[in-house]
Amino acid sequence: MAISGLGSHSISLFFYVIFATFLHKAQGQNLVTNNVSVVEGETAIISCRVKNNDDSVIQLLNPNRQTIYFRDVRPLKDSRFQLVNFSDNELLVSLSNVSLSDEGRYVCQLYTDPPQEAYADITVLVPPGNPILESREEIVSEGNETEITCIAMGSKPASTIKWMKGDQPLQGEATVEELYDRMFTVTSRLRLTVSKEDDGVAVICIIDHPAVKDFQAQKYLEVQYKPEVQIVVEFPEGLTREGENLELTCKAKGKPQPHQINWLKVDDDFPSHAVITGSDLFIENLNKSYNGTYRCVASNLVGEAYDDYILYVYDSRADGAPQKIDHAVIGGIVAVVVFAMLCLLIVLGRYFARHKGTYFTHEAKGADDAADADTAIINAEGGHNNSDDKKEYYI
Repeated sequence: MAISGLGSHSISLFFYVIFATFLHKAQGQNLVTNNVSVVEGETAIISCRVKNNDDSVIQLLNPNRQTIYFRDVRPLKDSRFQLVNFSDNELLVSLSNVSLSDEGRYVCQLYTDPPQEAYADITVLVPPGNPILESREEIVSEGNETEITCIAMGSKPASTIKWMKGDQPLQGEATVEELYDRMFTVTSRLRLTVSKEDDGVAVICIIDHPAVKDFQAQKYLEVQYKPEVQIVVEFPEGLTREGENLELTCKAKGKPQPHQINWLKVDDDFPSHAVITGSDLFIENLNKSYNGTYRCVASNLVGEAYDDYILYVYDSRADGAPQKIDHAVIGGIVAVVVFAMLCLLIVLGRYFARHKGTYFTHEAKGADDAADADTAIINAEGGHNNSDDKKEYYI
């Protein structure tokens, strides 16, 4: 009756105050939640949180807007939902054994006027099955191309496939096939040309998916390659001289192992008395008519390869390269010594010749004007010390 007595302006002001009060009250209570990603079969945690709650009721609804929890009471008859925590400011609920059917938008609702809502999207991740690795051929020859396929089946979302050969990243070609319930199968094909160095190297298919880590499969390459050939001189160690023996060994390896090894002489007939035993070649009593190129040829299913040895027979008196070098050094040393001796003889000769001339000059100096021999000896420079002796000797 009191309200009916008010004017229309007063009634409008009354409802405005009531609305503003509720609006301010709702704005002061912030309702928040978080999106959740969970792997199929695991447990999801749904959180409804309120800031500055004034005893308003919190409830949680499923994507069909059925009430899961009203405060701390669970009306929904699904025992997978369990209350983790309840207070004035939080409603925390767990959902165990999550399946694809649980995916969707869950609603946190706060009973204010008007009610507040916040949304938590649950995304269910489905990991792929074990990767399937297939190759077009099990054994491949060097220089040929092979193809390896990796399949990641039934994942959500679609997987990403990466490739590695040893520690080297490679690029494959992927195709994505969509299945039911937004499930996907991804197939990646890797094509590569192999070499003999790839034999035994691992090719790895790596599955990249948010639901799994370090998910991979690998295959070891089996590569066949033609032989590698090397001729080794077993005897002699130095020069091949006339009258000596020669022994060569042909070493060959490949995959598969070489099944045939042949010796031949390039552009000439093989020596009649040469002996071939398996991979060994033996020639005795060498002479210069055996000079030439000897070739060892090895072959397997992939192909053939060879190595050459050039034979040059030296004189039986031929010295090896190291001896020639020693003679040259010795000859040089002898030449230097002879030259030094000649220089020394010349210097000594000039030295003695100069001192002998000086002696004769001093002996004759002052004797030119002497009346006799005694006076000349006495007057000669350097003869004063011996004048008395000379006189005594003549007396």
